[in-house]
Amino acid sequence: MDRLTLLKSLSFGSQVAEEEVSSLQDYFVQTDQWGRISDGNIDIVRGEKGAGKSAIYLLLNKNKEALFDKNVLVVSGERPRGTTVFKDLISDPPASEREFIILWKLYILVIICHEIRGFGIEKGLGSIFGALEDVGLLERELNLSGLLRSAQSLARRLLGSKPELGFEVDPITGMPTGIVGKIALAEPSSELRSTGISSLDGMFEKVNDALARDGFTIWVLLDRLDVAFAESHELEANAIRALVRVYGDFRAFENIGLKIFLREDIWNRVTSDGFREASHIVRYELMRWTTPMLLNLTLRRVLNNDALVTELGIDKDKVLGSAEEQRELFNRIFPKQVEQGPRKAATFDWMVGRCADGTGNTAPRELIHLLNCIRDEEIRRLERGEKAAPEEQLFDRSVFKSALPTVSEARLNTYLYPTFPK
Repeated sequence: MDRLTLLKSLSFGSQVAEEEVSSLQDYFVQTDQWGRISDGNIDIVRGEKGAGKSAIYLLLNKNKEALFDKNVLVVSGERPRGTTVFKDLISDPPASEREFIILWKLYILVIICHEIRGFGIEKGLGSIFGALEDVGLLERELNLSGLLRSAQSLARRLLGSKPELGFEVDPITGMPTGIVGKIALAEPSSELRSTGISSLDGMFEKVNDALARDGFTIWVLLDRLDVAFAESHELEANAIRALVRVYGDFRAFENIGLKIFLREDIWNRVTSDGFREASHIVRYELMRWTTPMLLNLTLRRVLNNDALVTELGIDKDKVLGSAEEQRELFNRIFPKQVEQGPRKAATFDWMVGRCADGTGNTAPRELIHLLNCIRDEEIRRLERGEKAAPEEQLFDRSVFKSALPTVSEARLNTYLYPTFPK
């Protein structure tokens, strides 16, 4: 195969995980980190934008069948792409952190109940299902946006914060009772319980017991929180603080788990003024990428190109089984240096260094983008009739510097400016 045809068949994949759901598992790095997350030992995954949080989120969703074999049910609380479910909260946000806590709990409870009903393991939960159906939360078809609006309305009724919506009041004091239908905020008296009224937390306890009885655990995945509340840091802080407090409450339930994927700069902003509950979170993972890990990621994406593997006679298993083989393959198809000289960096170190942010960290997203831009620049170079790189090298050293500005501009205009407009 001639060099230009081979290059045109080459792809390093998308730098955005949501755009490559079908192929992501083919070259995802199965690290110990992934193992601990998929085994349920990690609840909160933090990392900078582009560090791979969404890749893990998507793979957990894609591995539902394998997790089901371990009696783990996985359900997502957000759409993997497109408009975020939480967009309506921007124009009509919860009035307080307390309202947000109730909103999160109602939203998560209905998602769990819908999943349980789908698997036919709702035995003994008829009163809870009936209570949720009576207030219009639990419907046959799960519509996350509609559910969020209904949950927010009910949260306000339970708190009595919006009288025009209608809520139950004590006929003597005229004060809100915190009860709507068969759902109460506080634990009801024995007399009220006898009428079928349950507290919100009591409902979770019954659901947890039912799951334990049947030997199941359920994980609710929440990702894209950076997109959901990007327009208001105050709303973002309230949402995440409330969610962390809900997560703390759920620690009492062994069979219900939240899996939260959160950008590190948002976490730092939320906790910068003090947040006592944050110190109680121990089941978290901070995603960091070392140079060897990034090299492994790069070679996995290189080896996902069957035409290249065949053309160069590469033994994929041998390469992936040896860090030395990975370095040798990289040096076989890439130039040894971008800038020549005894004190100049090797090519991969140059790439990692040029893709680093102001904290010195390099995320996979920018590295993958650079690889694709290098490919595009080399194709354009050969289409102009310029000489191919020597021996088996696919890329001339000149294309690396010409590819870099595209990556930098994308980082600046699609991430930094939109994320930090001030």
